[in-house]
Amino acid sequence: MSVRWKNLGDLVDRSGDLNRPAIIDLRTDQPRVWSHIEIDRLANGVASYLTGLGFARGTTVAILASNRAEYIATYFGIMRAGYVALPVNTKQPPETIDFVLRDSDSKFAFVDAQARRLLPEGIPCLDFDDEGQGGFAAQIKPGDFETVEAMPGELGQILYTSGSTGRPKGVELSHDSQLWALSTKVGDADSSNEVYIIAQPLFHMNGLFGAKAIFASNACMVLMPGFDGRRYLQALADYGVTAVTAVPTMFARLLREPDLLAANDYSRLKRLALASAPITRAMADKIQAAFPSAALTHGYGTTEAGPAVFGAHPQGKPLPPMTIGYPIDPAMVKLVDGPDDNEGVLLMRNPALMNRYRGMPEKTASVMRDGWYYSGDVMRRDADGFYYFIGRADDMFVCGGENIYPGDVEKMLEGHPAVRQAAVVPLADEERGQMPVAFLVLADGQHATTEDIKAYSLRNGPTYQHPRRVSFVADLPWAGTNKIDRAALIREARELEASNGWSVSSGAEAAA
Repeated sequence: MSVRWKNLGDLVDRSGDLNRPAIIDLRTDQPRVWSHIEIDRLANGVASYLTGLGFARGTTVAILASNRAEYIATYFGIMRAGYVALPVNTKQPPETIDFVLRDSDSKFAFVDAQARRLLPEGIPCLDFDDEGQGGFAAQIKPGDFETVEAMPGELGQILYTSGSTGRPKGVELSHDSQLWALSTKVGDADSSNEVYIIAQPLFHMNGLFGAKAIFASNACMVLMPGFDGRRYLQALADYGVTAVTAVPTMFARLLREPDLLAANDYSRLKRLALASAPITRAMADKIQAAFPSAALTHGYGTTEAGPAVFGAHPQGKPLPPMTIGYPIDPAMVKLVDGPDDNEGVLLMRNPALMNRYRGMPEKTASVMRDGWYYSGDVMRRDADGFYYFIGRADDMFVCGGENIYPGDVEKMLEGHPAVRQAAVVPLADEERGQMPVAFLVLADGQHATTEDIKAYSLRNGPTYQHPRRVSFVADLPWAGTNKIDRAALIREARELEASNGWSVSSGAEAAA
């Protein structure tokens, strides 16, 4: 447990100026600026309110809302009082949300007006948007609270996975596991002058851990209720954002706003870390060109093993392009099930490991192997010890006896001058087992045909990798976590095959 904080809800740098801006909340037309002391005292108010309800220590309390300052204060307040915070993905179907709340044994919830209808009967709540006497503002009284000191291994939060291949898995994370991860990210250097921006949902580890790191370092965040490309770009410029941690698909969409990219000054943006989803070299180069003042890095982490896995080289060697970094401790990682010691599936063993998957002992046992977490992510390691992401082991498919990782094909396709973004998924094929098919978003004003794409693929990659079908689309679907929804693309591919609806050329819509 960190000596600086009693538990994960206590991330306040009390040695710093707590009157500094903590959150610039863009939820409404008139942004509201919240200081660190305001969020601290509001979190205390949440902790006092929940304690007054008489819940036993360790009770799960849910949050169902879009991003807002009260969300973060509530998240901290739940844990300060010794309860377990459950940020819920409100973009899931109602039956999935119902499962998550019942599986987690949630006894209370904080909601906004839009998400309140998703709450199953029988769970009491406070509504952030309710301006009456029974609402959040009237019931939560900012003030003082003595933070509960977490015991070693004590559960602090539960984050449920997306559940795209079955029911969601509740990842149980302890206070000390997350505090250890924070300790590797929040150093002694004064970063209180940094201005971040968060538009990714706070129910996902990417945005949630970023928010914790910001508060732990007494910095400031611009908080958006959700991602909107034009508003995001304008906010980067208007508030002089200096550092960003985001999902690559978000920045891929920003490239579709050339007028704002040209009109605004983004020179204060010095650090741009993209994580939580793979990115191709071609896309990274385009993003770097759009934000030339920013040092672009690629992060890696999982909900189950945390974000503190890779970092800088201990000898100061510069990061090569596309690396996810050097292990912060080489003894905490290893590669297995590959052709040699330098390629295979990544296993991790560190203090940030989850306690378990809630109520799923067999699934827990399948990924926890003698204290190591089996990530399912295929990596390679170069001669200097830097790691590179190849693809998900479960995304890999076989075409005519050859292993295909969609990321490899996407990297090649995004090298085509007309292609802005590519997504590749498998489609069943009687002769080859499965074959790669591609969904392509073209750059503004560009045109291409399926034959162009196939010819380019055959010139620039192995024959077996070239996409047998192509669909030119205006955009790629997103899952609730701002990643590409590959399951939706697989369903779309099956429908296109059944209706013979694959593209021949990009057409006016894609070229527009």
